[in-house]
Amino acid sequence: MSDFDFVLPRRAVLASGAALGFSAACGHAPSAWQKPEPSTFRVVEHTWIPMRDGVRLSARLWIPEGSQRHPAVLEYIPYRKRDLYRAYDDIWGKTLAESGIAFVRVDVRGSGDSEGVITDEYSEHELDDGVEIIAWIAAQSWCSGAVGMRGLSWGGINTLQVAARRPPALKAIMPMGCCDNRYTDDAHYIGGALGRTNFQWGVLFKNVMAGPPDPDIVGDAWRSMWQRRLDATPSILANWLQHQRKDAYWNRGSVSETYSAINIPTYLVSGWNDTYAVPVLRLLEKLKSPAKALVGPWGHTYPNLAAPQGLDWAYEEVRWWRHWLMGEATGIMDEPRLRCFMPSATSAAVQGAALPGRWIAEAAWPARTRDHRYFLNTGALGEKPVHGAPIIHRDKGVLGTTKPEWLDRPPIEQSHDDQLSTIFDSEPLADNLEILGAPKLRLTFTSDAPVANLVLRLNGVRLDGKIWLVTWGVLNLTRRTSMAEPTSLEEGRAYTIDMDLRPIAHRFSAGSRIRLSMSEGLWPMIWPSPGNPTFNIASGQSTLSLPVRAAERTPAPFPIPEVNGEAQPGPGYHPVSPDGSGVVRIVNATPAYSYKVAGAESELSSAREEICEMTAGDPLSSKWRHTTSSSWKRGDWDCRIQASYVLTCDADAFHLEESLQAWSNGKSIATVRTAASIPRDLI
Repeated sequence: MSDFDFVLPRRAVLASGAALGFSAACGHAPSAWQKPEPSTFRVVEHTWIPMRDGVRLSARLWIPEGSQRHPAVLEYIPYRKRDLYRAYDDIWGKTLAESGIAFVRVDVRGSGDSEGVITDEYSEHELDDGVEIIAWIAAQSWCSGAVGMRGLSWGGINTLQVAARRPPALKAIMPMGCCDNRYTDDAHYIGGALGRTNFQWGVLFKNVMAGPPDPDIVGDAWRSMWQRRLDATPSILANWLQHQRKDAYWNRGSVSETYSAINIPTYLVSGWNDTYAVPVLRLLEKLKSPAKALVGPWGHTYPNLAAPQGLDWAYEEVRWWRHWLMGEATGIMDEPRLRCFMPSATSAAVQGAALPGRWIAEAAWPARTRDHRYFLNTGALGEKPVHGAPIIHRDKGVLGTTKPEWLDRPPIEQSHDDQLSTIFDSEPLADNLEILGAPKLRLTFTSDAPVANLVLRLNGVRLDGKIWLVTWGVLNLTRRTSMAEPTSLEEGRAYTIDMDLRPIAHRFSAGSRIRLSMSEGLWPMIWPSPGNPTFNIASGQSTLSLPVRAAERTPAPFPIPEVNGEAQPGPGYHPVSPDGSGVVRIVNATPAYSYKVAGAESELSSAREEICEMTAGDPLSSKWRHTTSSSWKRGDWDCRIQASYVLTCDADAFHLEESLQAWSNGKSIATVRTAASIPRDLI
């Protein structure tokens, strides 16, 4: 699904054009392979690709010049090749085409300038179209018949799903920031708990589904095409909220159901600050076809756009495609299966500067590690169990405001939330300790409520007393044995569960402490459970196991040139305490920002306001609301849409309001408002 990235900062996109041509020798080792000398190419601004059912999809092409045939790479997303993603597409079109590889950028059916309508993520139409697009590309007179597919987020996810259909001409793929399980790993249900990101993404997705085509591309038909999109745009948030367990709806399009269907070479890419690093590493483990992965010190973005420390990704990507699409000996498959960055601090701790650390390599995933086991004793992570009085946990307030976001924006210093949590601290470390993989908890507990979440944060307590989040995990305990068939907790009954935190690479420094922080809530990232559960945990019985990386073996040279930039601002939010009324309120707003798109000669604008409120001690008071707007202007083409939602609840049901409005030249042409009460399904 989700691509919050479709509102890419324009300056970052433009700057990346220069970044691709600049690389700093920051410890990387030179490779025997070199990029080819740039060749000339031509750009086709628009061409139609016909589908079997008569719908035409709009494509933009970058084709190397010359009489010989060339392989091609497809990127296939719903984020407006004509304007919104134009600057980025120009970068990759040029990069690939001048390296002898055609680049084909297609708007998904019903988005941008493609005909038809889009009503959900990864529809059967979309995936069928993907197979047809690949066949069309392979049959072109300028194509060698070999096709690759790439993309980030939505583009990475549909790359996996199209590959699972095995189109004959598709020879290799490069999915970035992608997922294999739509239910737990694609912004909807976080560990089986209802995520705010489900609604953040959904209200933005309405802007994608309902956006107008460009009359300079589709002609006078743009008005009727736009109206069909407005009429077809569904109450998507209600649709998603009606599927609160992992059912057939989420299984469709989740390649976790059939990993073996992907039988072509796959290069997986993500960053430790990207929530999608979890499924990327799981895919590396599960795929049986030739596969590699790279995880860098960045968030949900392309490696060349990562700031302040990215990679000259043109080097690596061209190397991949020329190996698999052209049969060139680039050496890329002679290198380790996994490369990742091992940081010795967190992004939040360095305030947006480059992370200290180094690139490491592993021949296999999961990596070879040894478990370092700690016991959860009263107030401590102990090397040995200490049995004593039971540990009683109950959240001491609205907990989660130091990490309100699921995607991208890193957390801030954790003291505020730790004061409201139950914490377990290790002794100061005698030496540096590196972990690589997923920390694992085995917990024996009782609960006094039938519905409860378990939230874990693994923190590093530095010598200066500051507390920084290393990794985390969430589990809706009603889904402790199955995401598909949840069962309520029985009051007073003892349960033993195994829970993985998110995999991570991190070096804890000597003298620091490792802290496990436990809570039931993580608001506003997840919707609160209907009660205020209390957990009873026996001291010395539960354990935390850390995957400790073995001492460095012979270092593998890192051949990809690094690109360093300026420090980026840290998160703009702060811990929030209740006001005199006990209400915690978080506002996240982006004022209207407009910019002109060279080449399309149009002006785009967007704005958003999101407000989350809850009264401390009253989980039924939680309220989320969000409004987004987008506009497109050029001459007498002046279109604007606005989408919003409001979510509240009682003990038994969610209450959801959605709206979509559209204006053309200042005149209202569509207003759709819906309301639904949807029963809570053990959430």
